[in-house]
Amino acid sequence: MIFRLIFLIGLVLLPLSLLGQNTISGTVSTSNGPLPYVNVYLEGTKKGTTTNFDGVFEISKVETGTYTIVASYTGFQIAKKKIDINNESLNIDFQLVENSSLDEVVVSGTLKAVSRLESPVPVEVYKPSFFIKNPTPNIFDALQNVNGVRPQLNCNVCNTGDIHINGLEGPYTLVLIDGMPIVSGLSTVYGLSGIPNSLLERVEIVKGPASSLYGSEAVGGLINIITKKPENAPLVFADGFSTSWGEYNADLGFKARLGERSTLLFGANYFNYNNPVDNNNDNFTDVTQQDRISLFSKVNFKRNHNRLFSMAGRFFYEDRWGGELQWTPEFRGGDEIYGESIYTTRFELLGSYQLPIKEKMLLNFSYTDHDQNSVYGNIPYVAQQRIGFGQLIWDKSLKGHDLLLGSAIRYNYYDDNTPATAQNGLNSPDELWIPSLFVQDEVTLAEQHKLLLGARYDHDRRHGNIFTPRLAYKWSITDVDILRLNAGTGFRVVNLFTEEHAALTGSRDVIIEEELAPERSYNINLNFLKKIYTGNGTFIGIDASAWYTYFNNLILPDYDSDPNEIRYGNLDGKAITKGISTNIDVSLPNGLKLLVGATLMDVTNTENNITKQQILTERFTGTWSASYKIPSWNLTADYTGNIYGPMRLPLLGDLDPRQEYSPTWSIQNIQFTFDGLKDIELYGGVKNLLNWTPNKGNPFIIARANDPFDENVQFDANGDAIPTADNPYALTFDPSYVFAPNQGVRGFIGLRYRLN
Repeated sequence: MIFRLIFLIGLVLLPLSLLGQNTISGTVSTSNGPLPYVNVYLEGTKKGTTTNFDGVFEISKVETGTYTIVASYTGFQIAKKKIDINNESLNIDFQLVENSSLDEVVVSGTLKAVSRLESPVPVEVYKPSFFIKNPTPNIFDALQNVNGVRPQLNCNVCNTGDIHINGLEGPYTLVLIDGMPIVSGLSTVYGLSGIPNSLLERVEIVKGPASSLYGSEAVGGLINIITKKPENAPLVFADGFSTSWGEYNADLGFKARLGERSTLLFGANYFNYNNPVDNNNDNFTDVTQQDRISLFSKVNFKRNHNRLFSMAGRFFYEDRWGGELQWTPEFRGGDEIYGESIYTTRFELLGSYQLPIKEKMLLNFSYTDHDQNSVYGNIPYVAQQRIGFGQLIWDKSLKGHDLLLGSAIRYNYYDDNTPATAQNGLNSPDELWIPSLFVQDEVTLAEQHKLLLGARYDHDRRHGNIFTPRLAYKWSITDVDILRLNAGTGFRVVNLFTEEHAALTGSRDVIIEEELAPERSYNINLNFLKKIYTGNGTFIGIDASAWYTYFNNLILPDYDSDPNEIRYGNLDGKAITKGISTNIDVSLPNGLKLLVGATLMDVTNTENNITKQQILTERFTGTWSASYKIPSWNLTADYTGNIYGPMRLPLLGDLDPRQEYSPTWSIQNIQFTFDGLKDIELYGGVKNLLNWTPNKGNPFIIARANDPFDENVQFDANGDAIPTADNPYALTFDPSYVFAPNQGVRGFIGLRYRLN
């Protein structure tokens, strides 16, 4: 009888106990479709969950009342909704919007994910929407519209190049992919080629030394190419375009689930240009012929407690050549028809794994294998480079302190057929292990003041112990006014033949005057960031910087001492780069968006009390983009461009008739995009509207293009070319006089497809 009574009472009380126990469910998506692994929670409570692969969430057993439900995901604005629950279940859907470039999360400045506004180190962020305003077949070309960053071609024949930041040569720029330093001097241009723009999450740029976190090569700054998380990518995507010059570029990719706990992202890029053009009538190709394919794959694994585990890999192959129009592969390496032919094969592997322990510790690792088989006329250059990298980071937060401790080791292997890897007549590949330790402490001095202290120790058996400290101070004057001061040192260990293309092409002899010591730099940078919101919906962002960098032991090619030589040695003096830079970002309520940047700089070298402007360094540069959408037409117009001031150029002697300084020049582009079709965008436009090419105002660009093997050049007893009737300017063959692309005006048309 007692048990029956208890049972009946239970039946009566059960509905009462469930009263107020409700369920909240829904989906979280973006403009690209469902978003997995989003944190969804009730503010001020312990109730919460994460979305599944399809962006679906469910929070059960919620008592009646009024709540604020929050959806939060890195890289997107936090979404909040107020809800009232009264004995019923609710369905709530969120569509998250990407952060503006001023508010989004960045990682390059401090090696940890923080809001760009909170970072004590200024970081510039560029999203895919910036790059598609002027579509290019690779990221190298896409950077031409970033203020203070200039892709520099180093050869008129093979069109290899590097990236200049604030006037500093390419070897001073460290290029990362997903934070991994797998791109080096031998392969910078290849590391920036073949990554489909559709796979880009963002590009982060830090201007100024970052050696205290990243070691050698990060003297002038760094470029971190961050690829999409597989779960954020479209289900299927394709992007292809062609130009009136006969260039063809295609990006293809997809994402797929691999079981319940992993997601795959795959992308492929193919570029082909096989249309020799000689508009400047020197019998040499104006633009290198290329056949390139790149395959990229990335897998993210879902783990307990949202711990990170990601793996990615890329395969790259390219066949490029430039030279006399009559050149064909059978002339490769010979001395009959001049051509520069480069076969490149490389693969990359990189990953991040968060250790399964209570402390936040992250293991990063990468490996790259680069194989290059080149000929420059009849000079072969065959090189292999392998780079292995491992890094363990401990991220520890204490009261008033945000600590980062790390240990890294880098393995470098380099071998080629030049004297760089020869000892006593025998081949001796350069093989080196560089261990490192670094520490960083971000100290909260007060609510508006933060101080970052950092230091790195590297041991290089060739140069001993290298210490690089760093200091950064951030003052949040208001919520929309931020002042940052950064100071630090940088160092770079030089591998000459991997970085100086001029040492391999042309007829100049390479003279290494001494054993090259590591370069050191000392830098100070002041940055001011301001956001302005007006009452009519206008937004204005201002990002201004001033910097000063002093170099010891600078290594630059000396083209001036002898026209037949390139001399390399540590500068017996000083080198200084200083300047100011400003970016202004404007969004108007009528849909017009403007981004305008300008940089003024002075880059000089002083030796024997003589100060000279550094070769191939402009005094000023400007960039701009203007976008306007007409919603009723589903049409967007993009006008982009850049302008560069005069730069000193490498002449072959006093008789050389070419201009010593380049003129002020500009590349401008226009594009129209139609998005009125479901999942499809059609775009087209014109590149280089002004039809600017560097041969304008010059009698020729390539010296002695009619005699690339110097068969008809006469030399004196010292080996210097002498004037003759056939060679009145006493020149030798040299393609290093280059400051702008040779490619003139051209139209383009393309199509993008995206299935979310």
